[in-house]
Amino acid sequence: MREILGRRLQRLRNRLKTLRPAPGQSGDPALLDAALTCATAWQWPVLPGVGRSGADSNRCACPDPDCVVPGAHPFDPGLLAATTDPRMVSWWWTNRPTAPVLLATGGSAPCAVSLPANAAARAVVRLDAQGMRLGPIVATPTRWALLVAPYSLERLGELLYAKDHVPSALRFHGEGGYLLLPPSPASGGGQVRWERDPADAGGLWLPEVEAVVHALVEASSGASGGGSRLAY
Repeated sequence: MREILGRRLQRLRNRLKTLRPAPGQSGDPALLDAALTCATAWQWPVLPGVGRSGADSNRCACPDPDCVVPGAHPFDPGLLAATTDPRMVSWWWTNRPTAPVLLATGGSAPCAVSLPANAAARAVVRLDAQGMRLGPIVATPTRWALLVAPYSLERLGELLYAKDHVPSALRFHGEGGYLLLPPSPASGGGQVRWERDPADAGGLWLPEVEAVVHALVEASSGASGGGSRLAY
């Protein structure tokens, strides 16, 4: 059994090697710069995402043909490998310079709440009008994610239990989760960007999840994008 698992793991690693640029082929230095900024300046644990198949920009490079987060999830290394060590981060993106940047959420790192882009834009306008101070906001062509202070699953469960309805379009990135960060590639040829970058959001300050979740629940009620496939 151990030999079978070892051969299977080696096959998966060999497949990943085919995604790496050939010697002398350059990737996007902005990805390495962003990963190092997250890890060293902000102390956010990061790791490279699996990326997409070179033959099909919409197909995940992992072995699952029905992957629900194509390109935008950990694979090798796994999520537990996320780190703030600049040497490890540099090594990862030197070997895989086109890999997406993933934040391992929770613990001492930020958490996030994500929802469809149009609904998120409405919610942000509403929260701004109320004088709510918001933190950084990550945007893809289809979804926005509002970064919030770390929360526990127990605390989130109590908060959502008090709601009459929690839309399926609303998703929570907490302990044991991850979030795609700028300037990683997004589905359909787009790119992840800061809708409100840390500098514009007053640095690394983060609101509590209770402060924003009511507006996000209301905004995402009836919004499209509640399926199982996250088109980041």
